[in-house]
Amino acid sequence: MSEINLNSNLSSCMITGVGNAAAAGTSDRDLVNELVMLEWQAFDKVQNEGGRASCQDDWDTFSIMRRAQYDTWTDEMLESFIDDFYNANEQGWNLITEKYARMEESTAPAEYAKIKDSLPPVSENKAAIVDQIAGIQVDWMEEFAARYPKAAKNARSIRSSSDTEYETSYETYLRGELLTYSDKTLALYGQFIVKLAGNGKNLAAMIMENTAKAYGYADLDDMEGKL
Repeated sequence: MSEINLNSNLSSCMITGVGNAAAAGTSDRDLVNELVMLEWQAFDKVQNEGGRASCQDDWDTFSIMRRAQYDTWTDEMLESFIDDFYNANEQGWNLITEKYARMEESTAPAEYAKIKDSLPPVSENKAAIVDQIAGIQVDWMEEFAARYPKAAKNARSIRSSSDTEYETSYETYLRGELLTYSDKTLALYGQFIVKLAGNGKNLAAMIMENTAKAYGYADLDDMEGKL
């Protein structure tokens, strides 16, 4: 598969930092380490029309943000997504480039129209699953923002309706990422989301709690009080 040259502005590719990092990561689990490194290697190769983004050279922030997410995952989920990366690499395909390309459907529709035929097709079933998952997670993020408004100011805008060519919402970023998952990884992730919802958990808060601790705060309440 050929490399896609993106129109996206990668300057908003990660959540803004919330303080000085106390450590470069939040977990020493081998699977998390392997997945974050695979992502970093792919992210490093993303070609952007505006030139290389500064966040592509910011390993510390990238590592903290991605570990905060993957520290919530099960080993089975991690193993499946790791397999996705190795399978993509064998085919000469960059999953991170694909993620940002899919975001352009909302942030830069005209540019997306030029590249959409280069992307793997998405089945109706997969699109429906992504819609359901995104709906749950957007609700969680809005709940998080209502409870921790100061912390939320450091994150993306929430809904795709706020997207511009230069600003990508949480919802659009999430959808772009979910659409890169294999059917197996997406099924495992969907089961994970359903279980969390059934147990009254909020994944957005869990990830942000991990992020807060990585930046030296005791927990989300501590971070909110000090911002």
